[in-house]
Amino acid sequence: MAKASAQEITGIQKAAILLITLGPERSANIFKHLREDEIEALTLEIANTRSVSAATKDMVLDEFYEICLAQQYIAEGGISYAKELLEKALGPEKAREVIGKLTASLQVRPFEFVRKADATQLLNFIQDEHPQTIALILSYLPSSQASAIISGLSPDKQADVAKRIATMDRTSPDVIKEVEKILERKLASLVNQDYTIVGGVDAIVEILNTVDRGTEKHIMETLEIEDPELADEIRKKMFVFEDILSLDDRSIQRVLREVDNNELAVALKGATEEVQNVIFNNMSKRLAAMIKEDMEYMGPVRMKDVEEAQQRIVNIIRKLEDSSEIIISRGGGDEIIV
Repeated sequence: MAKASAQEITGIQKAAILLITLGPERSANIFKHLREDEIEALTLEIANTRSVSAATKDMVLDEFYEICLAQQYIAEGGISYAKELLEKALGPEKAREVIGKLTASLQVRPFEFVRKADATQLLNFIQDEHPQTIALILSYLPSSQASAIISGLSPDKQADVAKRIATMDRTSPDVIKEVEKILERKLASLVNQDYTIVGGVDAIVEILNTVDRGTEKHIMETLEIEDPELADEIRKKMFVFEDILSLDDRSIQRVLREVDNNELAVALKGATEEVQNVIFNNMSKRLAAMIKEDMEYMGPVRMKDVEEAQQRIVNIIRKLEDSSEIIISRGGGDEIIV
């Protein structure tokens, strides 16, 4: 391949040239992190690349280095910080080009700078903000960080923020920018270029699955009064059937005493082999053999019936946890002492 301008070479061609330049050993390590379809496409492109000039290799390597540098700067301090450093290193025009390529190909999440902040410091900074502002920020944070913050909020705000996260759908760029301006004086600011789906029931479920039991219970009890349907939807997702793997043997045995054997057989029809083994290992060999036989002879079962059976067992687990007969390991103040 004769020397070509960056605009004339496609993205996949650049990737193939980069892998050829890096050599088989480094390329093999990169392949480990790619999807099968990406590997197939790159393999085909590499196979079709007959020759690459030294100038083209240098151009691709330079571009790769510049993008890596920009990503590192963005991770350290955001787009504004990256732009400032790149302008010093590459000049204003080249910096704009590199940042443009990144923002066109990557979805830069708002409040990325907040993800690096200490949860306690961030709590002190945002706890007096409007609940909607807090909900928007927490929706963009990892569940572990968000759970630490929501646990530290005043009880009257916890359920309000949780509800706002759960019912949040699409947030416009203007609203996000306005919220970011509030934080801009002390922290960096990222620019979102498109509508972003944040929050939702799954987001608050992840947070509530990580907070301490006291915080979760307060939030759920408040939501049950204010919005019973939403509370029910959240509760159904709080502990899924596969989470039985997180229970200790004693807890599993306690749960099994409350479960009808026929219902258990239906529930296990749609369970993973790992879940099935954990269940069978916590009952007598005779009972395990009987349930396995029931599963074999019942034939095909509708997924709806399997899910309903699993949900009824999950409800039993939640009920036993509420009465402190079993413990579901979670973050916060629920460390278990034996």
